[in-house]
Amino acid sequence: MKTKKIVEQLFESYHETEIKKDHCSCKIPQNREIKKIIKLTKELIFPGYFSTKNVTEKSSKRTIKRTVNKLRKVLRTQINYSRLYLADSHKENKFKSESCELCQAFFSKIPEIREQILLDANAHYDGDPAALNRDQVIISYPGVYAILIYRIANALDSLGVMVIPRMMAEFAHRETGIDINPRAKIGESFFIDHGTGVVIGESCVIGSNVKIYQGVTLGAKSLRKGQALKNTKRHPTIEDDVTIYSNASILGGETVIGKNSVIGSNVFITESIPRNSIVSNEKPKLELRSNLKNGI
Repeated sequence: MKTKKIVEQLFESYHETEIKKDHCSCKIPQNREIKKIIKLTKELIFPGYFSTKNVTEKSSKRTIKRTVNKLRKVLRTQINYSRLYLADSHKENKFKSESCELCQAFFSKIPEIREQILLDANAHYDGDPAALNRDQVIISYPGVYAILIYRIANALDSLGVMVIPRMMAEFAHRETGIDINPRAKIGESFFIDHGTGVVIGESCVIGSNVKIYQGVTLGAKSLRKGQALKNTKRHPTIEDDVTIYSNASILGGETVIGKNSVIGSNVFITESIPRNSIVSNEKPKLELRSNLKNGI
């Protein structure tokens, strides 16, 4: 098929099947640039771990300045795009100024993010006897990586930055199989072991020193009402020092898992659990049968 005919068919398709932006026709944040923001922020949070140059934990002011300037340029642009996109109007000069202010506010949050993610990394190391050292945890554990991106995205969301935090969360989801909504509230020393298939919903509240395993869902009971449920508490609250084992599902905005409880594998919970509880399914029975057909 010649190029001219292809162009004609696509042009007709654009009129017959219209797929257009929900808001204005200006630029929108780009996934490629969001990845750059994550990469550069990682370098500032963990100097020497993810950069191409060998620097010490304390780094140098020159190196920090270079990374900050790179991050500011790309972050400011993407924030500006997100604000223009949602405004449905042309306020470029105003939004450029505000985007600079939001960048500065984000940079001021990075020391706090560093404190939080260090506690998370320590929780992973202390809780996993297979961990060689903290360096291994930081550079290779998907739980730490997903939590790091969550804390970056959550910081931006708390500043009122739209679109970009969710794009970050979905990038982490694709990379690790861990889906954490950036608006969830998560305390310190959070540990996700193995991680694949973990889902943490938007209005979920998680306390400190919580440990969860692969396949855990902290979700909503039902989404049949769709958009009518926006801005409601749909996801559970997990209090301090709770452990949730693999493939457990805890659902509902009014569901509270009390402090120091242990939730066993494969349980389905839609009601609150008091403090210091152990919840598990009935212990399965092991039944052995002889296979006469195969002579076993």
